[in-house]
Amino acid sequence: MTTTPTARPAAQAASGRDWRAPAAACITVILWASAFVSIRSAGEAYSPGALALGRLLAGTLTLGAILLVRREGLPSRAAWPGVIGSGLLWFGLYMVVLNWGEQQVDAGTAAMIVNIGPILMALLGARLLGETLSRRLLTGMAVSFAGAVVVGLSMSGHGSSSVLGVVLCLLAALSYAGGVVIQKPALRHGSPLQITTFGCLIGTAACLPFTGVLVSEAADAPLSATLNMIYLGVFPTALAFTTWAYALARTTAGRMGATTYAVPALVVVMSWLLLDEVPALLTVAGGLLCLAGVAVSRTRARNRGASGGPADRPARTGQGTAGRL
Repeated sequence: MTTTPTARPAAQAASGRDWRAPAAACITVILWASAFVSIRSAGEAYSPGALALGRLLAGTLTLGAILLVRREGLPSRAAWPGVIGSGLLWFGLYMVVLNWGEQQVDAGTAAMIVNIGPILMALLGARLLGETLSRRLLTGMAVSFAGAVVVGLSMSGHGSSSVLGVVLCLLAALSYAGGVVIQKPALRHGSPLQITTFGCLIGTAACLPFTGVLVSEAADAPLSATLNMIYLGVFPTALAFTTWAYALARTTAGRMGATTYAVPALVVVMSWLLLDEVPALLTVAGGLLCLAGVAVSRTRARNRGASGGPADRPARTGQGTAGRL
């Protein structure tokens, strides 16, 4: 059975800003930040490919069960190019190369390189999707990126980086940005749950060559590492990627990308609370810069009253004004 998402009621467009899209974005950012803590634990027992496959298997099973309960079926045929493209790039390639890259470089270097992703996302969205890069968005992204660089420098180790690791993290940033931009048009032809479920399934299929490694490593891995891998699949993958798709369908790729700059700041707080890693003052300052940049990128300029001057508005992408994030 193939189903398509129901149209948003006109009343929603007239009722002002919908709180559900910002709430979905917040859930995504919090869960993606928690993933860094879990990856650190699970990565001690699982290799990059095995960890990616285990995470995607848990995510696919969770999403598949929800899809069956909701009886949403398959997205329309027009959605499949985006589903397959995002599944291969974002769910598959991104997760493997990011896990691998973080084993080759220190956390600070990885953070700085991967945070190129939102900038690439905005540029690709403008080029391929016709999205407008507003002054506030560009300013906010510049501030946040500066904060990410400060966090990265404050957390960087000495002598632990490699050329291979830098290349892998750059590839992760490229696949992340490309996957998001490819996914965006697919959300016009299927629900967020449909697009996420089948994208995750495509990524799982792409990682099946790591099955033997996963089985072998699972036999020797401590229970805590396996539970962290399952957590990564159920929450930062199944739940967070679905809430991401929900919010992405209601805003531009550039604005959603800017939102993820809050992740480094949250990682600092979570590492402090959960791993007892007390952040340096420079790290705290960088985290605050990240949050300040996100705040700037999410605000809109007011209209200039009677003069009728243009406001600094987010781009229109064919989704209308309803529920815009």
